[in-house]
Formats: sequence, structure tokens, C-alpha cells
Amino acid sequence: MKNVCFFSVFFLVFGFNTFSQTWHTDFEKAKEVASSKNENIVLVFQGSDWCAPCIKLDKEIWSTQEFQKLSKDHFVMLKADFPRRKANKLSESVSLQNAKLAETYNNQGYFPLVVVLDNKGKVLGKIGYEKSNPSTYFKKLTAFEN
Repeated sequence: MKNVCFFSVFFLVFGFNTFSQTWHTDFEKAKEVASSKNENIVLVFQGSDWCAPCIKLDKEIWSTQEFQKLSKDHFVMLKADFPRRKANKLSESVSLQNAKLAETYNNQGYFPLVVVLDNKGKVLGKIGYEKSNPSTYFKKLTAFEN
């Protein structure tokens, strides 16, 4: 009985981790990882606690196993969050970095804004929230690479 319980817990823990999306919050680190893996970066500008389309994009695309599986060995995911609630406040260094990213890549302040970058930080394309499925959204992101 102990073995059954152990294996159940083991598969629950590692089964969820198999498809968990790794989100970077440090731009320089994301560029390093992207360069080492020869992948592009998906930079997501979001307001995680106030922007309804941002929350929908997370729920309908980013959090799905389908998108996570498709993007796992294709994109380095980078999140630039702009929460408003005090409880969700980011560190000062992350807030400053996100403000600099917004100056460079989102100077019009669109939320959500998804920017596909090469591993050096050059913009390949931009897209916002679209009612879509994970596969279609992934195809739109990869289309910027051509």
C-alpha cells in the first residue's frame, strides 16, 4: 500500500512538472538562455491582477498543457508584469526592468502585448489577445520567425 501511495504522489508531482511553463523575469537571463538554446523569446506584457484580457490569455493559452508542450523547446518565455495590487507588488529591480522593457518594446502601453524577439532582443513581431486555441496562437507566434 505504501508503494501505491508513493507512486501516486510521485506521478502527481512530476506529471504536473512535465508541462509546467518556465517563465523568466530577468531579461538578460532570458537572452542568455535563448542564445544557448538557439531559441527566440516571447515577451509578455501583462497586468496579472487587473487586466481581464491578460488573465484570459494566461488561462486560455499560457496555462494550457498544449501550449506548454508546443513552446517548451521552441521559445524562452519572459514575463513583464505590471500588477496594481499591493499584495502582488514586485521587487524594485524587477519593476525597474519591466519599465525599461516597456519603454523599449511597449511604449504605447498595450496590455496584453506579446512580443516575439530574437535571442539578441530584436523585435520579430507583436500580437495581443485573440480568442484562439493554443495551437493557432502558437502558429501565429512562430509565423513571426519567417
